[in-house]
Amino acid sequence: MSSDVEGSAVTTEAPAADAPAEKKLGLQVTIENKGKCLRHISVVVPGSDIQDIREDVLIELREKAQVPGFRPGKVPDALLLRRFREEITGDIKQKVLLVSLEQISEEHKIDPLGEPRLNLQNLHVPETGDFHYEFDVEVRPDFELPDFSAMTLSRPTGDVTEEEVAAYIANLLDSRAEEELKDGEAAPGDAVNCVISYSWSGGEIPGTTEEYLVLLRTLDFPDATLDGFDTLMTGVKAGETRTATVTISSQSPVVEMRGEQVTVHFAVTAVYSQIPATSSAFFEEWDCADEEGFKAVIQQRLQNQMAYQQRQSLRNQLLEKISEAADWELPEGLVRQQTDNALRRELLEMHQAGFTREQIRARETQMRQNALADTEAALKQHFVLDKLATRENIEATEEAVAMELTLMAMQSGESPRRLRSRLSKTGMIENLYAQLRERSAVDWIMERVNCEDVPHTPITRNSSSSVRTAICQNMRSSLVDDAPAESE
Repeated sequence: MSSDVEGSAVTTEAPAADAPAEKKLGLQVTIENKGKCLRHISVVVPGSDIQDIREDVLIELREKAQVPGFRPGKVPDALLLRRFREEITGDIKQKVLLVSLEQISEEHKIDPLGEPRLNLQNLHVPETGDFHYEFDVEVRPDFELPDFSAMTLSRPTGDVTEEEVAAYIANLLDSRAEEELKDGEAAPGDAVNCVISYSWSGGEIPGTTEEYLVLLRTLDFPDATLDGFDTLMTGVKAGETRTATVTISSQSPVVEMRGEQVTVHFAVTAVYSQIPATSSAFFEEWDCADEEGFKAVIQQRLQNQMAYQQRQSLRNQLLEKISEAADWELPEGLVRQQTDNALRRELLEMHQAGFTREQIRARETQMRQNALADTEAALKQHFVLDKLATRENIEATEEAVAMELTLMAMQSGESPRRLRSRLSKTGMIENLYAQLRERSAVDWIMERVNCEDVPHTPITRNSSSSVRTAICQNMRSSLVDDAPAESE
């Protein structure tokens, strides 16, 4: 937003334009800051402008109104007003709001993050006199970009080791494992089919889920984490129940449950042995002649994942350094709205980097568990990179998008054309454009910052299972957790 609205409250009156083709409304606009990302806007539309809009609506109605006994364009205004009063009133209100909001956005450089908070049902344009309405709107935070050349970042680097290749292949084989019903006790690495229910000091939590879970060290819920899951379930048999206590995440949308202790009940209905697939099953599928060729493909995938880790690490470091000087808070309601976009972008990058479906699913569960904090960080990062990209005229080219789609298609085994169609239908093609634009902005920064090489985080054997349904999913919060930012 421009500096002319940075005071606590600024009142201006927009002069009417001289050009008849682009006549401006004589708006009286008051803009009040209610936080870095929230503006309260009060608008007065002069009665003379409303009369002009009313006449425009009548002219349009005369041309299209179908009234028995009258030719189009010849229906008397009195009859139109009597017969189409409700439609005319609605059209006038719509035009007044549309024209005035567009003019306010243009003249006062309002860069909204969402729709204005307008209660349309309670707005009534008067027959005579001025029309006054007010609304809140969330806007992009206004801040100065830092001096990137003064930054020093740690850049994860290193060669892919044989241990990492072995761990990745083990995860891949686990993802294709076959199940075999087991008559006896469960052991670490086995799987159980179970019905999960929950209780806490306030009573039972509504809803149960049936899950197939591999006995690994950690079990992730979207709103909690259970450590020692394999130890808990070791020795369990079909027909038995095991219980454990977890703590609901501080990011749970059910405010009353944040930090609460919940008992999880696992009623086991069956125990299965996991029979991993063999690497030879992947040779033809991945166009490999033998074990060595298969490992070479895996090694290339891990190089892609290392590049992914490097980009993520540098982005997070950039965000941390920028956040040190940032004093703008984002409304929680806005953060919640953007959570899905942030999630989709993260999963898209993991898909490009060649992560397995199980790894992506586990990451999705972790992200949902910490959705609010992660999304707020991602939004701040987006605002900074977007502002930089705008300043430096950085855009995602069609050539870059086509190349990225080709690489993704090669990894997923589908044609680039079909992949683009699928991404377009799900709305993820816009995420791809935004991702490439931000990636170019990061590249721009990386050409100017100082980097110190550090060892990358090694890829290890998967040690967690996940439950897609949140513990508190069927609970309703009685507290308001999306109030706008407080006035400064």
